[in-house]
Amino acid sequence: MLRQEYNRPDPKRRNVADYRKKQFADPTYKETEYHHRLNFYATPPTADITLEQFEQWAIDRLRILAELEACSFRNKSLTETASHMKPLLDKYLLLQPNSSSSSRLSDERQKDHYSHFILRLAFASTEDLRRRFSRVETMLFRLRLNDEGLSEKTAFIQSANLDCEQVTEDERNQYRDELAAVAGFKRGGDEETWIKVDWERVPDLVESRRVFLKGGKAYVPSKEQSSMVVAEFTKRLDRALELTACALPRLDEDERLTPILNHLSKNFITPDASYSSSSSSVPGADISARNIDTLSAQFPLCMQNLHRTLRRDAHLKHFGRLQYTLFLKGIGLNLEECLIFWRSSFHKITDDTFNKEYRYNVRHSYGDVGGDSNRRGGGYSPYSCQKILTEHPPAPARLTDVPIAILVSRISLHCCKAWELRTDLSYKVSRKTRKARNSTWPATGTAPTLFSVVFFTLTCVPSVFEYVHKNEIKKAKEEGVMTSAQLETIVHPNEYFKRSYLLKNLGKTAGQDIKMEGS
Repeated sequence: MLRQEYNRPDPKRRNVADYRKKQFADPTYKETEYHHRLNFYATPPTADITLEQFEQWAIDRLRILAELEACSFRNKSLTETASHMKPLLDKYLLLQPNSSSSSRLSDERQKDHYSHFILRLAFASTEDLRRRFSRVETMLFRLRLNDEGLSEKTAFIQSANLDCEQVTEDERNQYRDELAAVAGFKRGGDEETWIKVDWERVPDLVESRRVFLKGGKAYVPSKEQSSMVVAEFTKRLDRALELTACALPRLDEDERLTPILNHLSKNFITPDASYSSSSSSVPGADISARNIDTLSAQFPLCMQNLHRTLRRDAHLKHFGRLQYTLFLKGIGLNLEECLIFWRSSFHKITDDTFNKEYRYNVRHSYGDVGGDSNRRGGGYSPYSCQKILTEHPPAPARLTDVPIAILVSRISLHCCKAWELRTDLSYKVSRKTRKARNSTWPATGTAPTLFSVVFFTLTCVPSVFEYVHKNEIKKAKEEGVMTSAQLETIVHPNEYFKRSYLLKNLGKTAGQDIKMEGS
């Protein structure tokens, strides 16, 4: 009997959950109130959202962060970045101030709150992703802080618990002359509000002599408090990302969310690399087999390299044919014309050989043959820059199948701008550039690194595009046909072609909509 009682499970102990599982149990719902549009993202959200919202909100924020990183790579000033980002922020991540009295304030701030934490989960896994995420989130926070009105900025700083104290009226009177020298006002900075913090928290302000120091304290005027707030934002975010990284292995995520998070982290490079036939084709252009040689002048470097190789050798290897076929499909070349183009290009072989070895592959790319899913989907989509650079890295045996831009992406931006591009888009470099190239390029056949993919997508493509189209871009901006935001950050060869064609034919395409949605 004693043995039976001993073996009988204790009903109290049976319901005790493991503390590790309890630590990450579903949080109790608590409605979040957003008193300010600025946010330190200290409290994770707890309300339910749909899976569609989860994915779309994260993608919209990723567009903004990737564009900010592009601005950084392109050495844009804070003013230029703010001007470039404004239409994109209004479209994808709008946050209106309290003074707007909009009925959508809460929805906008909820989206901003949730999208930050979603991407924090996606980018906390590696040190490189954490560093990049922290950097671009800080840039976004600085843009918003600089755009904030004085009263709302002051209210946010006071609510942020920054461990600072307000300078009293007696202290302001005591150090009137010193504060006047810092603030630049004749009456001792009466127009400013001042806070007092340890000087170690604002080293950049101390270095540039924009604060008054006394007794180990820095007296910071309101116009300079942004620097301190941004530094505090970065410090807290870095700490939060490290905690998230530690918790990730123990998190039992919903199996529906894991693929989304993985996809987001892998596409931090080019979140807007999706292809749309309606947005990438050029209405009214003569897209035919006989006109490809003429149109190739507007192709990006990768496709020009494939076209030149095809004309020289009358042949392309498998992946070169696949990339080029899908690109031609994307610019609007129909299946019949595409077959004519490839047959005339492979002029060294017989009709029978072409029909047996190559015709089916072209038809399969268009979805004319193959499985039901391939037919319903209209075949394969043209490759984005990222996919071209990462899926089939260069190898000595198939160098012509891979864009020459992969090699170009190994050089620095200064080398890129030193090119002298000729009509056939070959290049020559100075002795200094050649020396830098030889010291930085890896051995032939090395797979492209993450840096080379990022660098190519965010710097080389825009730099080459701007060089080739500098006169047309200037004209388009002067006439207001295209904005700066619509002329930058190309992440797809078909987008490159469309913008190039429209810019080269500005006077011939009057009345056509040349705005690039999603760019």
